[in-house]
Amino acid sequence: MVKGIQEKKGQNITIADLRGLDGSIANYFVICQGNSPSQVEAIADSVSEIARVEAGEKPVHVQGLPQAYWVAMDYVDVLVHVFIPEARDFYNLENLWQDAVITEIPNID
Repeated sequence: MVKGIQEKKGQNITIADLRGLDGSIANYFVICQGNSPSQVEAIADSVSEIARVEAGEKPVHVQGLPQAYWVAMDYVDVLVHVFIPEARDFYNLENLWQDAVITEIPNID
């Protein structure tokens, strides 16, 4: 997932380990952002392609592609969230799951 994000210059990648938390809907959230709806869409496409080619996985559901302000990709155990910055700030998923173990992936500029 991270490789697909980085290939399209996704920024501020955060992985939230939700295993063991009551009420979690997945084991992991992978959260990142693109600077525009077109970049968000490109990141989502890249994640999908890398997951398919390298792991043989396809998302069971993808939501948000038409507007591409927040695209959520459901891989059952992993949910990938790709935001534009304003939507990411508004929904603040990292704070919503503040008891999760959070890993920040450095940007590769």
